[in-house]
Amino acid sequence: MRGDAAQLPVLTHFLRDFWSSADLAPAECTSFELALEEVFTNIVKHGTRPGSVSQVEVSLALAADGLTMTVEDDGPQFDPLSLPTPDVTATLEERPLGGLGVFLVRQMMDAVKYQRIGTRNRLSITKHVTR
Repeated sequence: MRGDAAQLPVLTHFLRDFWSSADLAPAECTSFELALEEVFTNIVKHGTRPGSVSQVEVSLALAADGLTMTVEDDGPQFDPLSLPTPDVTATLEERPLGGLGVFLVRQMMDAVKYQRIGTRNRLSITKHVTR
């Protein structure tokens, strides 16, 4: 789909439909919704070349070891996992803008992996979920 902020509700609906059809514990969906919102919003705001709109693909795969959400985009190469860990003990005035969302995604999930495949960024997010 187009990397447009207006598409976030469509992606959230896709995630919730998958969650329901896979009969997963509803309370565990929240961490994936937050991760999806953070990653997609970052692509829309920061991962688009000037004058263009990125194409984004989101897929979900359920396996014995958990659920993996993969988000791919065709924007410029960027590894969000290369960002330094923010100092969460610093005051708001002392903290630089940005980086906290990626930090939260890493804290909420069991595994987060970045790959550059050809001209695409791929972020895979995995967490054990209860069936």
